[in-house]
Amino acid sequence: MTDQPLSPKIVEVAAAVLVRNTAAGEEFLLAQRPADKIWAGFWEFPGGKVESGETARVALVRELREELGIAVQTAFPWIVRQFTYPHATVRLNFFRVTAWQGELHPHEGQQFVWQPISAFSAVAHVSPLLPANAPVLRALSLPPLYAISNASELGECEFLRRLEQALDQGLRLLQLREKSMPQDELRSLAIRTIALAHAHGAKVMLNGDIELVRELGADGVQLTGTQLAQLNERPDVEWCAASCHTAEELRRAEVLGCDFALLSPVLPTLSHPGAPHLGWDSFASLAAGCSIPIYALGGLTLKDSETSWQHGAHGIALLRQAWPEGSSN
Repeated sequence: MTDQPLSPKIVEVAAAVLVRNTAAGEEFLLAQRPADKIWAGFWEFPGGKVESGETARVALVRELREELGIAVQTAFPWIVRQFTYPHATVRLNFFRVTAWQGELHPHEGQQFVWQPISAFSAVAHVSPLLPANAPVLRALSLPPLYAISNASELGECEFLRRLEQALDQGLRLLQLREKSMPQDELRSLAIRTIALAHAHGAKVMLNGDIELVRELGADGVQLTGTQLAQLNERPDVEWCAASCHTAEELRRAEVLGCDFALLSPVLPTLSHPGAPHLGWDSFASLAAGCSIPIYALGGLTLKDSETSWQHGAHGIALLRQAWPEGSSN
């Protein structure tokens, strides 16, 4: 019997995405690695190794105090990315840090810089960027609200009116999901929806129809559970998301290379009264450790946004609640 090769030890790291609001918009912080450390001069999200006996959150608080001289007040668990360098395999436990006390001060002599975030654009204007952190920028650029269409219930004209109103108020990500609509009507609505959204700088995901995404110039596809199970490779579209209900489906979405996922139902819904739902604790357990952003869906309102962040979600997805009745434009 031959010896089996040992798996490389994984180094647990706590990483902070510090986010602040300015007059020009949201910004995130990058720090440059000091000259006495490996990968010196590379830019990264601040943080450091999780020490024995620490949780990732405890390590985050300690590292930001030691490196930047700040006391973390609010940190939301986000995504977990694993990366293998020549010298080590690291697992980066990312937190979005939105509130802290104290002024940033580079205690280790490192440089740091604030970089802009806008819808679908989180840009690092500095280089070189540490390889493990580059994919995080795409995830960071996703908006906190994902709206799902409700044209079959509202009627096409009323839906488009409310869509324009929502776009004027900042909506930047929409899924067109109208399963009961005849295909010719859906195609016509998709054309109008995409044109309206693109005029406002918003993205449109089509539910399930990869070919229609390509034909009409939509921005991506929202894969159904059946598609997720059957596909062997990621569709060749700009953005790809998956609708998930279980841990197995989330893992499948990661393996397939999806950009983000929907996880539902979190709370009881009007469309499925009495049906089982996850609840926030189960949602958090399923989301923990996921490498792609997750939107919480099912029975939610805008007031649930912070609760979703506390439980590991990137944001919330809304159906009826995304289209409140308002005055005509």
